Amino acid sequence: MEETLKILKALSDETRLKIVEFLLDGEKCVCEIIPHVKRTQSTVSIHLGKLESWGILKSRRDGKKIFYKIKDYRVCDIFKALGHSEGKNLKKTCCMKGGVKK
Repeated sequence: MEETLKILKALSDETRLKIVEFLLDGEKCVCEIIPHVKRTQSTVSIHLGKLESWGILKSRRDGKKIFYKIKDYRVCDIFKALGHSEGKNLKKTCCMKGGVKK
């Protein structure tokens, strides 16, 4: 129950919700996330750090770029329940490969 509550609390913030929704179709560089959510680099970095520390996202570095993707597949289930399964943002591969099942 605590894990589910943590995910729902994380998604209750508009910026974090936009970030996670943007990552539904796969890994993205921070340089792609910032213009999508229309927030400053520092704001986006803070939210990405929180999402990663809560186990919702995971990151990898490639040179100077940092890429994020969804780590916990339950996030995808939440978006499916909200009707995103038919949308362009939710593909079959949504965090299923390499995701964490809790």
